[in-house]
Amino acid sequence: MLDALLTAELFTVLMVFARIGSAFVVLPTIGETFISPRTRLTFAILVALIVAPAVEPVVPDLPPNFIDMLGLLFVEILVGLFIGTATRLLFSALAIAGSFYSFMSGLASALMFNPLMSDQGALLSVFLSLLGLLVIFATDTHHLLLRAVVESYIMFQPGVYPMIGDMADVVTQTVTDAFRIGFQLAAPITVVALMFYVLLGLLARLMPQLQVFFIAMPLQILMGFFILMITLSGMMMWFLSQYQGFLAQFLPY
Repeated sequence: MLDALLTAELFTVLMVFARIGSAFVVLPTIGETFISPRTRLTFAILVALIVAPAVEPVVPDLPPNFIDMLGLLFVEILVGLFIGTATRLLFSALAIAGSFYSFMSGLASALMFNPLMSDQGALLSVFLSLLGLLVIFATDTHHLLLRAVVESYIMFQPGVYPMIGDMADVVTQTVTDAFRIGFQLAAPITVVALMFYVLLGLLARLMPQLQVFFIAMPLQILMGFFILMITLSGMMMWFLSQYQGFLAQFLPY
């Protein structure tokens, strides 16, 4: 029945589009909410048309009924969402680092519109997240993101139901790595702020009549910006190396 409606070539493009399109929904860079859905849809269709001839030998044949075809498409959508979600979770390490910086520098209440999430976010979280997007594009790391989606056909054969337990383990480990990397990025301000608070406590004990926190707040903000200024380049290089290493697990070659 489906043979009369779909050709083998069109079914291959549909299968490829299901995986690539679902990945592009949540993938960093192309999956950002401020990008027009029409733009993302057009880009996903173009990539699917380019990739389809290369992966056609591993795509299963057109099933005889509609229910089986929906099952194959569901598997492809699941794999695409898994890859996009994993890369998005690790990218959130920058937002976590920005939250640490904002809290330690006294800017936790300084909120602004976050175009990545379409909500309010801490000032430094938004700044580091947007800077991370810029660094990914400037260093052509977005090519690795596209390769991770395209070369996933080697790791996840089309039409074969993936191992959900292993996928859940990868997601759990990615969340752990995101918090670890976020804390490592914010380690300089954490150490300096801890020493700063200890000195404030000693000063408050030595001079109880002195309004310590009222005087220290401008110094705390200045200290946060200064530490960020001298460590920003190293932070982004460290994040980029960790992010590229994470994407390498999706690249068989």
